[in-house]
Parts: sequence; structure tokens; C-alpha cells
Amino acid sequence: MSTSKQTVLLLGATGHTGKSILRGLLKDKSAFNVEVLVRPSSAEKSDVKQLKNSLGLKIRIVDIVEAPVEDLVQVLNGIDVFISAIDMMSQLSQLRLVTAAKQAGVKRFVPCAFITVCPPGGVMPMRDTKEQVYQEIWKAHLPYTIIDVGFWHQLSFPTLPSGKIDYGSIMPKNRLPIRDIHDGGNAPNMLTDVRDIGNYVALIIKDPRTLNKFVCTYSDVLSENEIFAMLEEMSRENIERKHVSAADILAMRDTASAILATDPTNVQALMMLHQAGYDNNKYVRGDNTPAYAKYLGYLDARELYPEFQPITFREYLVELLDGRAEKP
Repeated sequence: MSTSKQTVLLLGATGHTGKSILRGLLKDKSAFNVEVLVRPSSAEKSDVKQLKNSLGLKIRIVDIVEAPVEDLVQVLNGIDVFISAIDMMSQLSQLRLVTAAKQAGVKRFVPCAFITVCPPGGVMPMRDTKEQVYQEIWKAHLPYTIIDVGFWHQLSFPTLPSGKIDYGSIMPKNRLPIRDIHDGGNAPNMLTDVRDIGNYVALIIKDPRTLNKFVCTYSDVLSENEIFAMLEEMSRENIERKHVSAADILAMRDTASAILATDPTNVQALMMLHQAGYDNNKYVRGDNTPAYAKYLGYLDARELYPEFQPITFREYLVELLDGRAEKP
């Protein structure tokens, strides 16, 4: 592990993933000096002001899309580790940050990965967008670490007939109940509690073994059938399954692609495309597993840090059933 204190600059600190990363870094004040990068349009928002006024964090401000690269270099000067937790629609704005980070001498660039393990090349559109950033990093010969986290606990549970845990679902009420079983429900998937993403990131970025590597995190590897059975056992409720075939998933992907071909700004179709991409990756192909991650060359965070005990999916369900879970 690195013993010298590192200056870390975090982009996207007010999003769910970014908040988790920020909490993880701030827990280890002896290892990290944490600063936050925001765009001018966000500088006066209350949550950004709270980072400065309540947590005492230094805020660096720059327009990552419009500012000259020289301004980006200036903002990145003196930074050891840059971490991006930027929003889904802004992924390609990281390309200019790669160029600036190289010129500024950033020692480790952590792009916004934080998704399921998936190969590039047409499986999942979101993964292919991120690949463009990775390729830019490699062309620049910029030191990096790419961290994928499987799927969140907070997005991986079905709802119950009683409605007891509806409060924790990301879906609006008109989209409930959620009881889908995809392609038989037997594909295992790596799961990580969103609160542990930051804890893992803090461990990973101070570890020289992870430099210029892909790393995957998880607490559990569970299939949908196992998740449904666990929740039924804990809640003592029976969940009626709605079966979604592989053909249904691929048809949704094709429908969304056709809409976007004529209307690229159609947000509903874009969300549909990303959902189909995740479902294809997780359930049809079954990519999101420790074994496949190792095949692709990932390091396994459970093996790297056996002393760290992540929040298990069962522990999360206890919170959810007790009414204590936070809605993402």
C-alpha cells in the first residue's frame, strides 16, 4: 500500500456514486487530501456549498466541456489521483480531462466506470461509451485504474405484494410492482452495496498492485432466483414472478435502437436501450461474474482485501424490510 498522503480530486461528488466515494476517502484522512471538481453551473448549488462549508473541502471550478485545455491542466496541477463519477450523459466530456491529466502529470486517472463487468463491442451501449474514454487513456499512456462494481444492492430487489418495501425502489409508483425474472433467473451476478463503493475505491487507489489494472468489487454473487427466494424467506411473503425471455430483452434493445436512429434525443428510448443492455449483459450473456472478470484480466477486490467485510445483500434486505434503507 502507498504510505504517502495523496491529493485526490473527485468529479461528481454530489451524485450517489460520488457521495459514496467521497465518504470512503474522508474516512481515511491519513491517506488522502480530498478536493472536489465542479462545473461553474454547479458551484452555487446547496450540496456543493455544503461540501465547502460543512466539510471544509477545497472546491476547484472549471467548465470541463468549454474551457481551454490549458485551464483544465491548471485545475489538475498538483493532483495525484483524479476520480470521475460523472453522470451517464456526460461520459465523453472525460476525453478532454484525459488530455489535461497527462499534461498535468496526474499519477492515477480513475475514469467513470462503476458498472457491471462487460466486454466492449455491442453488448451494452453504456460500456461502449466508456470504452472510448479508456481508449483515450491508453493512447495518452496515462496511469489509470478502472473499477467496476457489479450491480447495486439498492437496484436488485423485487417488490413485495404488501408494498412494504416499495419506498426503497428507484422506480416510480406507476412502474410498480417489480417482479421480473429474466431468461430463467439462473444467471449469477456480482452485487455491491452503493455505500461500499467508496470504501473499495479508497482501498484500491492507494494500492500499487492496482495501477494500470481493471478491478471488480462485490459482496455477493447471486441469481435472481436466489434473490427472490431470500426475500420470500425473510419477509414471509410469496412473490409472483413475471418471466421475461431473452427474446424479449433483445427485442426491447432493437426497438429502442430503431427509435433512436430517427430521434437521437428521445430520452425514454435511451433509457430503454440502457436497460436492455444491462439485461443482456447480466442475464442473457451472464458476463457479470468473478470468473468472467478474471478472464478479462480484472483483479478481484475480495481477494486483494480479504480483511474488508462489505455489506452483504442479506444485510441490506434486513435494513430494507425494517424501513431503514435509503432510496437511491
